[in-house]
Amino acid sequence: MTMASMTTASMTMDRDAMIQAASQGREPWDIVVIGGGATGASIALDAASRRMRVLLLERSDFGKGTSSRSTKLVHGGVRYLAQGNIALVRDALRERGRLARNAPHVVFERSFVVPCSNWLEFAWYRIGFWVYDLLAGKSDYRRSHGMRGSECIERVSTLKPDRARWGVLYSDGQFDDTRLLIDILRTACSLGAVAINYANVDQIVKDDSGNISGLRFVDLETDRAIAVSARCVVNAAGPFCDGVRRLDQPDCEPMVAASQGVHVVLPRSFLPGDTAIIVPKTSDGRVLFLIPWHDRVVVGTTDTPIPDAAIEPRAMEGEIEFLLRTCADYLVCPPTRSDVMSVFTGIRPLVRPKRERGKTSSISRDHTIDISESGLITITGGKWTTARKMAQDCVDRCIGFRKLHASPCGTENLALARGESGHESPFDPYELTSAHRLVNNQDFDERVVLDCIRNEMARTVEDVLARRTRWLFLDVAAAESMAPRVAEIMARELRRGPEWVSQQLQSFAKTAASFRIPGMTPAEKHFDS
Repeated sequence: MTMASMTTASMTMDRDAMIQAASQGREPWDIVVIGGGATGASIALDAASRRMRVLLLERSDFGKGTSSRSTKLVHGGVRYLAQGNIALVRDALRERGRLARNAPHVVFERSFVVPCSNWLEFAWYRIGFWVYDLLAGKSDYRRSHGMRGSECIERVSTLKPDRARWGVLYSDGQFDDTRLLIDILRTACSLGAVAINYANVDQIVKDDSGNISGLRFVDLETDRAIAVSARCVVNAAGPFCDGVRRLDQPDCEPMVAASQGVHVVLPRSFLPGDTAIIVPKTSDGRVLFLIPWHDRVVVGTTDTPIPDAAIEPRAMEGEIEFLLRTCADYLVCPPTRSDVMSVFTGIRPLVRPKRERGKTSSISRDHTIDISESGLITITGGKWTTARKMAQDCVDRCIGFRKLHASPCGTENLALARGESGHESPFDPYELTSAHRLVNNQDFDERVVLDCIRNEMARTVEDVLARRTRWLFLDVAAAESMAPRVAEIMARELRRGPEWVSQQLQSFAKTAASFRIPGMTPAEKHFDS
């Protein structure tokens, strides 16, 4: 059986088996990865594709942080082109094509309208997207072209005519971030990788010469401490990578300048067609997207410097006002707070320059690989689209640094596994109607939840409702209504008692609060939308 033809039958992720494999291993792991987001999972897949022994440890759930909170785009980066970062855009466009080929069930093409209010804007963006197409080279994505105002309104009927006297239509990629992440992990595990969530690394172990020889992690479900040896330890903890670096060197200089990106989710009526909107330059210089996603509209993103990364970040009032105000500038019917169905916030791990100046929006999105004196390899920066290439660069560095034996990288043309509960639509992994039956406690098919537990390592109500399905991101009120039934199913499957159910519901309610803003309408309005 070739790697490209693996069936989902061999992709099951069993946490108990993973814990056993980590604790009983006698030989050192070739690579131990700290961090289970896009970068860490991609490193695990890359290493496994080279027939290396790789262990991945995530202190929360896979994709809990940045990797579940993206703008849902697989793209070259329009703003990076404006900044003159040609190499980053070219590499990202190349990776965009690879992702579409390797995961066509979750990555697909989306058309975007760039509305232009005057001819000068139109000429500028027409040239810019011509360059964008040129950098993409030979691509399956459609080329950009100019449009008259009437064509723009035909594409997006909710656009204000005075904002779209001309327009540019171009294509980019769209995806579901944590569904892709789980598919990457399933594929990595099918190739021999071991991946464990809720495994907190609390100690880095060094030999007599001061070189890293392994680490210790705690299984947060049992409080059991497990020590593992490793030839190479990779820190892929994203915005939390400096905390891991301090386990190695307490006085290390910070690498990350954290930036917060906020998205609001609106009913589909605000963008009823299949075409998205991009505003390349808003009133304060940011890029804004309005994108159809799972029968909703995602609006984002902001770029706000923050002093420290939080595990559960919250949107600031100014960010919400900015997004709604900018939408009102471009849409015939301006959205209000009562229209918002969910708000999600992510932290970008931007690489801090040695002498930091300017806004975080101007800091490079390129990734950086750093090796400490004791041998801790830290990779940070980058973005979802280039995660595969980042992983290849990182594993190459590990091989060269530790003189590891490995086959060539096998991920460029590696078809990714698809979850067993996937819906036939390439972009609707779980039917929305089935989830609504869950809300009303009528005829609910609990197989979706059971599959998340048995085959995708979901351990909490939040894991199921936020990252295996996307309900917390789509409609926070609906997710809150589903939580008791999900907790009941999970408790039965995981053999947990009433106290666990109570704790889970309290924890989920606390998390859900960060997806809310004052003025949002309760569930009843949205269930009929």
